[in-house]
Amino acid sequence: NTEEYDLIRDNAFKDTLQNPLSTFSIDVDTASYSNLRRFIGRNQMPPKDAVRIEEMINYFDYDYPSPQGQHPFSLNTEIGPCPWNAEHRLVHIGLQGKKPDDTPRRSNLVFLIDSSGSMDEPSKLPLLKQSFKLLLEQLGENDRISIVAYAGSAGVVLPATPASQQKKILAALESLQAGGSTAGGQGIGLAYELAMQNFIRGGNNRVILATDGDFNVGVSSSAELVRLVEEKRKGGVYLTILGFGGGNYKDGRMEQISKAGNGNYFYIDTIREAEKVFVRDMQANLFTIAGDVKMQVEFNPEHVAAWRLIGYENRVMAREDFEDDQKDAGELGAGHSVTALYEIVPPGAKSSVKTGAPLKYQKPVQKKTAGYAKELMTLKLRYKPLGSKTSKLLEQPVPATALSLGQTSDNFRFSAAVAAFGMLLRDSEFKGDASYVATERLARGAKGKDEYGLREEFIRMVESCRLMAK
Repeated sequence: NTEEYDLIRDNAFKDTLQNPLSTFSIDVDTASYSNLRRFIGRNQMPPKDAVRIEEMINYFDYDYPSPQGQHPFSLNTEIGPCPWNAEHRLVHIGLQGKKPDDTPRRSNLVFLIDSSGSMDEPSKLPLLKQSFKLLLEQLGENDRISIVAYAGSAGVVLPATPASQQKKILAALESLQAGGSTAGGQGIGLAYELAMQNFIRGGNNRVILATDGDFNVGVSSSAELVRLVEEKRKGGVYLTILGFGGGNYKDGRMEQISKAGNGNYFYIDTIREAEKVFVRDMQANLFTIAGDVKMQVEFNPEHVAAWRLIGYENRVMAREDFEDDQKDAGELGAGHSVTALYEIVPPGAKSSVKTGAPLKYQKPVQKKTAGYAKELMTLKLRYKPLGSKTSKLLEQPVPATALSLGQTSDNFRFSAAVAAFGMLLRDSEFKGDASYVATERLARGAKGKDEYGLREEFIRMVESCRLMAK
């Protein structure tokens, strides 16, 4: 087993007087969750560094209101008790993107397919072909499909072809056979070149890379691939990465590349997951409504002694990056929602939060907050409208009004249950009193409508881990 995962260090608590600001890039990837499901389905506990809690939380849909007004987002907040630490509180932030209108969108999609020898398994190339067939059924005569394959050397399998010519596209797809070594970097370069040749101004221009991540010929180091993709994204072509299979799966590499390429990253473990990504969530996953979306929170020390962002470790940004339009951040698709959780420590609460040694030359001073005494924090969102290089700002104060756990919404309680499960899988030092039994109970009480059974599936995963942990 040569699977690789990048090291994740949990975000620690920050003292509000010394660190009042939290800044991060939004993330709508879901690869971590479906990859964890693969391990748990085989009765294995997943590696700790395979667990990215923000991707687990954002795997699920939440019931947020549609945006009204000039911005393509609605901002939603809720404050309640922290289920795993009675002394703390939890802040739930929900961002809802505008749903797509009925205007037809033209797509220029380049399928970049890894057909190397390592893809010769039922859960890899055969599942990949089935997944792309589902996507093809959603496209029409205004859309163009190209196929590039790479194994030893890269080549164009299908030049740009109208998606309505399904027989021709399916024949090219079925002709692919696994074999040879993997020239991933060469394939990426050729796919971007093809995407630019067929670029549709105002359309959806995207490279869709499907692989197990095992690049081993040509440009192969993660750093080189990241630099290559960063250069290519300047042309306005977005990137989607689909991970397949196991055994030699390179998760960290694919997460880095997708982040560098204005992209999103999914792991396809079953045909049902392919249906979720390419059928039910296609509009959100393929059609971007805003770029470089960043969030910044300023905490009021009157109500928050310390705080920590749960997850998003790979998305944390410097405070000055929030105002800098040159800094890359996450993209948001049509109808996508983003959820983030903060665990906060109220003043006077019992806590083991580390504040560090006192400073010699300066001392943090709590300023008077006259006029803001009722505010817990201020939430800011910065984003670039499509085609714009200048960002817009959305700002909203959050009142310091907390609900009891029973008064909170299903959104709040279910996302808290997912976060608790992630901390248990990571054996996080911040898991507090979290347990599989309590997590299962919390999730079951917040299951809600659950049209596709995804929340029930989550509950069964928690049950399985409870039994394995014994």
